[in-house]
Amino acid sequence: MVEPVARLDERAPRIALGSAEESCEPMSESEFRVLYERTSRSLVLYLDRLTGNRALAEDLMQESYLRLLRAGVPDMDQAQLKNYLYKTATNLARDHFRSKASHAAPLEAAGDIAVRAAPGAAALDVHKVLGQVAERDRSLLWLAYVEGSSHREIAAITGLKEDSIRPMLFRARQRVAELLRGVQ
Repeated sequence: MVEPVARLDERAPRIALGSAEESCEPMSESEFRVLYERTSRSLVLYLDRLTGNRALAEDLMQESYLRLLRAGVPDMDQAQLKNYLYKTATNLARDHFRSKASHAAPLEAAGDIAVRAAPGAAALDVHKVLGQVAERDRSLLWLAYVEGSSHREIAAITGLKEDSIRPMLFRARQRVAELLRGVQ
């Protein structure tokens, strides 16, 4: 017979993280809702920009949350949980495109993304250029300049060394600037 998990808040049911043998405290439904409300919008926008497909982005986002709940992660603060979600989501997107044997930039099929974000010719140029840069560069630029993530957070999400984030961002910005100059 399985004993019920002790609840910190009797009003909020607990969501078990991982297996019963692990010694991590389960996340309550209310804790999960707070995390979801704080991160879901930015996570799906990140994945939408990364994949160029809103439906795929939403699927990958849901899978990321599911993996968080199944992972049995130890106690983490909100920033660590966000990094875990972004890293999981980034890896899921990479795995998706690897399994499809697609090495081309997937943004070409998402012509309305830039228009939704910021209508105008400049937004279309940026959208076109982002479709031409490598997935890693798109990911780094999005995390740094849209999400406002620190170099340490970007390193945790991408699995890259923190010291290499700054020069990689510099080179990614240079590539985008060169491509934008060519669009004019």
